[in-house]
Amino acid sequence: MKRIVVIGAGHVGFYVAERLSKKLRSDIKRGHVELMVIDPNQHMTYQPFLPEAAAGNISPRHGVVPLRQALKHCTILTGGVTEIHHAERRLVVQPLAGPTREVEYDQVVLAPGSVSRPLPIPGLADTAIGIKTMGEAIWLRNHVLQRFDVAAATEDPDLRRKALTFVTVGGGFAGAETLGELEDLTASIVDNYPEIDPDEIKWYLVEYADKILPEVGPQMGAYAARQLTKRGIDIRLGTTLKSCEGGHVVLTDGEEFDSDTIIWTAGVMPNPLLKKSDLPIGPKGHLEVNTRLQVATGVEAATDQTGEVVEGAWGAGDSAQVPDTTDFPLPYCTPSAQHAVRQATRLADNVHAAHVGAALKPYHHKYIGSVAGLGLYKGVANTYGFKAKGMLAWLMHRGYHLSRVPGVGRKGRILADWIVGFFTKREMVQLGEIGLGREPFEAIAAGADPVRAKPTTD
Repeated sequence: MKRIVVIGAGHVGFYVAERLSKKLRSDIKRGHVELMVIDPNQHMTYQPFLPEAAAGNISPRHGVVPLRQALKHCTILTGGVTEIHHAERRLVVQPLAGPTREVEYDQVVLAPGSVSRPLPIPGLADTAIGIKTMGEAIWLRNHVLQRFDVAAATEDPDLRRKALTFVTVGGGFAGAETLGELEDLTASIVDNYPEIDPDEIKWYLVEYADKILPEVGPQMGAYAARQLTKRGIDIRLGTTLKSCEGGHVVLTDGEEFDSDTIIWTAGVMPNPLLKKSDLPIGPKGHLEVNTRLQVATGVEAATDQTGEVVEGAWGAGDSAQVPDTTDFPLPYCTPSAQHAVRQATRLADNVHAAHVGAALKPYHHKYIGSVAGLGLYKGVANTYGFKAKGMLAWLMHRGYHLSRVPGVGRKGRILADWIVGFFTKREMVQLGEIGLGREPFEAIAAGADPVRAKPTTD
């Protein structure tokens, strides 16, 4: 039996496994091939839905895909890969519990995805939160809603001001969409808090570059900035976060204020797992691959060169350095869901081609544009040269992502969420106690006051 291992079940890993399992179904059933997927989570997260999940527009469980349900012909190993010894065709895996185990393989697909890129900013690690996982999205929703209860209950003006000040660092897709959705949420629920004046709510968007949403083009990005500004959002371009110790935000333009909520979306970096492998890594920590998505060395940027191929190893997605051979101004493909899904299709086809002895094909793409949601009924889009804004762009954004999320049943549930949300008001409940688990019971059993023993969701 030949074993093909897919490391990671994000956009690339999931779609590779899904497509490859269909192509190899007969070999898998006969026991000639085992297709194994290794990921610390038992689900795939559809990341474009994280801002909507944080804002309560869709149920969090509808933005994730259970691996065992969707990849029925694959072996699912829930755990994290800690070492890759490709020369020996061997992985070291840490399961959810118990000792590490070794997994041998014939072919490996590396798709561990990216992680938030932290910077050495004082206080960042202690006060900020990213938006890369569904857990972070749920926590962020609970936290933002809880700030309103904090502000409504206190008589301390400084505490109140800090609770109602929200900061997003990074003006790309993740930052702009998350801020747009959450600001829309806060604007819609403030009427339920007579103790709070809407003018007390402050939202900041801090971006190092001179524009936001570069993915939708300068015209649509400028429109998005104007619309967010009209909603009262303070956009600071050409500015970075200098420090945020104890929630005291200091910007490089000299502005200082306190905030309980700092959302960090200022870029991503390759998964640190790659540093624990014997595979070739580029200068920025990415896996070196050619346009056929084979791990290879000596590949020049923006070319079709195959380089010196590392047999049996493949890579794509955010953690891979995939040459972009189009006229796009960057030499390598950007870390986006659009590239990830397309690369996954080509990678799965090439792994299958290698399995049956057929010719491999390079990854070429045609830029179709981008869409971004900025809250309910608000958005920008630039697809195939067609520019849209407002309601039309918002519908294009939702339609595109609804068509891409895996599973007919999941599409139906998401659509149902949206339809119900169209006719009803947002739910403003926060369930911070979900993260407490057994702590309230333990406090009671120990004889403590459960109210005083109960920690906050912070």
